[in-house]
Amino acid sequence: MNPVLFITPPFSQMNTPYPATAYLKGFFNEKKWPSAQRDLSLETLLRLFSKVGLQSVFKEAENKSLSDNATRIGQLQSNYIRTIDAVIRFLQNQDPTLARAIVSPDFLPQASRFDMDTDLEWSFGSMGYVDQAKYLATLYLEDLTDFVTEAVDPAFGLSRYAEQLGRSAHQFDELHQALQAPIGLIDRWYLEQLAQAISETNPILVCFTVPFPGNVFSAFRGAQYIKKNHPTIKVAMGGGFPNTELRSLQEPRVFDYFDFITLDDGERPLEVLYQQLLFQQNQQYELPVGILPDQYKRTYYREAGKVAYNNSCSLPDYKMADVGTPDYSDLPLQKYLSVIEVANPMHSLWTDGRWNKLTMAHGCYWGKCTFCDVSLDYIKLYEPVAAKLLVDRMETIITQTGTTGFHFVDEAAPPALMRELALEIIRRGLVVSWWTNIRFEKRFTADLCQLLKASGCIAVSGGLEVASDRLLALIQKGVTVAQVAQVTQHFTQSGIMVHAYLMYGYPTQTIQETIDSLEMVRQLFEAGVLQSGFWHRFALTAHSPIGLDPQAYGLQTESPDIQFAHNDVAFTDQTNVDHEAFSDGLKKSIFNYMHGIGFDYPLQYWFDFTIPKTQMPKQLIQNALQDSAILEPSSSSKLVWLGLVGKRETLIKNKKGNSWTQQVWHIFTTQQEWEVVFDADQAEWLWTYLEQAAPTSASKPIYAQVKKDFETRWDNWLLLLNSKPLQKLAEAGLVWV
Repeated sequence: MNPVLFITPPFSQMNTPYPATAYLKGFFNEKKWPSAQRDLSLETLLRLFSKVGLQSVFKEAENKSLSDNATRIGQLQSNYIRTIDAVIRFLQNQDPTLARAIVSPDFLPQASRFDMDTDLEWSFGSMGYVDQAKYLATLYLEDLTDFVTEAVDPAFGLSRYAEQLGRSAHQFDELHQALQAPIGLIDRWYLEQLAQAISETNPILVCFTVPFPGNVFSAFRGAQYIKKNHPTIKVAMGGGFPNTELRSLQEPRVFDYFDFITLDDGERPLEVLYQQLLFQQNQQYELPVGILPDQYKRTYYREAGKVAYNNSCSLPDYKMADVGTPDYSDLPLQKYLSVIEVANPMHSLWTDGRWNKLTMAHGCYWGKCTFCDVSLDYIKLYEPVAAKLLVDRMETIITQTGTTGFHFVDEAAPPALMRELALEIIRRGLVVSWWTNIRFEKRFTADLCQLLKASGCIAVSGGLEVASDRLLALIQKGVTVAQVAQVTQHFTQSGIMVHAYLMYGYPTQTIQETIDSLEMVRQLFEAGVLQSGFWHRFALTAHSPIGLDPQAYGLQTESPDIQFAHNDVAFTDQTNVDHEAFSDGLKKSIFNYMHGIGFDYPLQYWFDFTIPKTQMPKQLIQNALQDSAILEPSSSSKLVWLGLVGKRETLIKNKKGNSWTQQVWHIFTTQQEWEVVFDADQAEWLWTYLEQAAPTSASKPIYAQVKKDFETRWDNWLLLLNSKPLQKLAEAGLVWV
């Protein structure tokens, strides 16, 4: 039985595999079907960033008219050729001792990317050699990228390739024309790697995952190569790009390159497609129950010269529990590059370190944001995975990869499931680091954040978006700015870093609201409850509530003739604000705020045109943080004891002829120890519950039950709950979640 070959085409992230192929290979494992995967994004990048690769690049650039910056790089080519292999080994964590050489002033050749204001000693400290070296080595690669883009291939980018050809290209003409051009240096390396993968695996079907517009050109280039050189192999495309951009596909020329394009979750469509190919190859092959000849699942192909869409197979999609564990076994995990693009610990998580990717829940449990693609299955179909199964998968991946870092790539991880995941990780005694995307909602209490931290959570990212209560309500985000401030404080105080996605240019947003949003963000950074952020320009997408009904939001949209891609929608807003004019100032300000700089500067400092003064009170965020009330836990909250009582001592106290018994508990944490004194009766009562609340306990005490039991014995439960002894226990790991 010939295998399926899953391909990630150039270019995607350098530090970790894009997870789609590992997910699908894990599913094929469940079915006991043969499959293989190749990350040709990484493989092509490593061909480029090598001694031999750079020699070819500089040779191709000979006799070309170049900018002063590119000319400087060309003059220093011997330095680049001499150092490139060593730098790559360092970024692959294969030669950490090179860090001290890299941070020395004369090791790396430097061009325009090194023209920075970053104070490296302040950013990394006097002993932070490795991270500082990663940052400098990243600048070095970016200089080389600038050279390649100018002198060899204008479409090249470190994490994207010919992106403009795929981004909402309503017509196929430009992409089709680009594919008829001669094959350049980078394409040639990529196709050589593809040829080798095909030779090694002999597949019946090659599947390209195309998550982003920056992967589109390479996917088509690879499919073109297969059609020309291996006409019997079928070629398919799936992933985020077709799922969002190709839902109105009418262009038959696409199928000069691809035989099939599948939409949404890939497991069932690929299963059906694979079965049909086996059946077509051998008419004696027996199709499984539920699949008839010529039936497909959410699949495009060409029929009689026209685009056909076939969704006739009635088999349902697989549940998340049945898709298997992602399999990274045939990817070169030791060759991924850890880079640091911004000297900010939170921001670096996207590029530094190889993270195992998993998903807690399919879709979004909120699913109401008006700018989001809530009409599409990847958002609207919400299905969580049981915590025990998630941790089973984590343990399997740890055994396979040897690494314990996980990035849960959820749209928005549900707080209840995060709680159960954390409890299960702690119960099994796993040592892991993990981070994910969330909504800044009130269920993230200080206690829950403390539990998440204890389980290994190191960071969260979430959408603050417009930092304006009026616009947050219009977006239907379900949060307020004050609530976001309080939740980010809970995370930060527990030791979990926080990144905020920010948005400008939302429909009806005024200039004043943009400036006020910036002031909100400034205050959040100054208060220390936000560590990282990024401003995105609002984009109207066809499958969002706004895109489906733009007139309801006061927008006028264009109606282009759509034959190929369709996601971003051109529009005009009734405010007529030139939002793009604010882009540089917003990004410049947040870059400085992330480095702890510029809080005292007036907002006008970041812009080269006049802006209105903010109307936000200077202490708005501080007041919101101070107003954060300590609420009584919900009746269904679980009691969890994460701390350690070293010993308990009984004391007899005497005063004025009266005597009573007390207990002294000696509490130990990783950082300190202290004593907590209780009345003996209450101490014994509480000790019983702490034993039940231990991490290894299968069932935890419930708040309502504990409170009721207390009130049958003593008065004033809230007095005990807020007493100094219990507050000390809370510091040591007593949480209600």
